[in-house]
Amino acid sequence: MYLHLGRNTVVRSDEIVGIFDLETSTVSKNTRDFLKNAQKSGRVINVSYELPKSFVITKKQTEKDSGNVYISQLSTQTLKQRAEKVKSNF
Repeated sequence: MYLHLGRNTVVRSDEIVGIFDLETSTVSKNTRDFLKNAQKSGRVINVSYELPKSFVITKKQTEKDSGNVYISQLSTQTLKQRAEKVKSNF
């Protein structure tokens, strides 16, 4: 199963670690540091032309892969609804 994140980007739903609201979760210094480190290591993928509202963290697929962080213009609620809809179809 796949989850559409926006701008023709989909990820496998079994690789998703978490879906986070960008505005509320970046209040924490730990989250900001995590995102900064992901950006520096080239693991952040922006799938939005608009104001970003959420980010999705995926787990690593191989030992050399560190997983990715996808920045999306979709709200966490929209992504949650899409994930539930995909899950209920199977």
